[in-house]
Amino acid sequence: MVALPSALTARIPILLQGMDRFPQCTVLVVGDLMLDVFLWGDVRRISPEAPVPVVEVRRETHLLGGAANVVRNIVTMGGQARVVGVVGDDAFGSEIRDLLQKTHVPCSGVITVHGRPTTVKTRVIAQHQQVVRVDREEARPHHVEATQALVQALEAAVGESDAIVVSDYAKGVVSLEVMEAVRALATKHDIPVFVDPKVAHADFYHHVTVVTPNTLEASAMSGIAVADDASVGTAGRILLEKLQCRYVLITRGPEGMSLFEAGAPPFHIPTVAQKVFDVTGAGDTVIAAMALAASAGLGMRDAAALANTAAGIVVGEWARRRWTTPAFAPCWRTGWGIAHERP
Repeated sequence: MVALPSALTARIPILLQGMDRFPQCTVLVVGDLMLDVFLWGDVRRISPEAPVPVVEVRRETHLLGGAANVVRNIVTMGGQARVVGVVGDDAFGSEIRDLLQKTHVPCSGVITVHGRPTTVKTRVIAQHQQVVRVDREEARPHHVEATQALVQALEAAVGESDAIVVSDYAKGVVSLEVMEAVRALATKHDIPVFVDPKVAHADFYHHVTVVTPNTLEASAMSGIAVADDASVGTAGRILLEKLQCRYVLITRGPEGMSLFEAGAPPFHIPTVAQKVFDVTGAGDTVIAAMALAASAGLGMRDAAALANTAAGIVVGEWARRRWTTPAFAPCWRTGWGIAHERP
């Protein structure tokens, strides 16, 4: 078990008080909605048709994915969420709507685009390992009418929101026009903007509050090969200057996270996870926790510490099994190193 840093130990009461305020906070999520499908099974033989395993499927799980998984994380942590995104005019789009409604999230901002499929990612898992992933999607930018509908949905939802999360999976929702609308609305309502980025859209994210790239994204966006604390520090400073954002949070997998702010030293947070079973959706959890914590009045360092704990719990759970706010409390009370194994 890794000892809790002394600088954070004294913050535990404040962190827990912030978590108690989560139910009063509303986060607006805009981005690429997806359906995550998991096929669980066993492999006992190799196909006679090709040198590939034959998976005998035992069960099937459907979960909210992409930006919709950010929404699910916010609600699961006890917060309120609003969502803006698109689905296709198909059964998968209807299922996303149904799943959102079951989490008590209004679907008024979910726009149906005809002639375009709902994004679906199907993962086949056998003997605790992912065998293959099959994607059904269309990533081209949306047409003008859909973009206008997205902006109108943002305008309708932002008034009751304490923060905005942009969950960009480069599937067409997040465009320069949408980002301009997000910045304008955030300025008008004086609320922060958190962006989970894609490298191809780096130029879209100027003047937001927080950008949360992983190590590979930070390397590509900064031009620096991130390999250690020194190089991650250089990349963080470059991104602060390049994007003119207030904070950059680089998620570093087993090395934890590093938070950068202009004029302040880097804030490094060690990882919580001891056993990693599945990294699917970890970035969604990080940005959901960051936005929710900031909405609850916590500073960015405190928000990053909570996000780090949330990510440590989630990567230890297959298919993001449901977890709730009380799962955080033992982590802070007993130190780092709390992760949930699959039962």
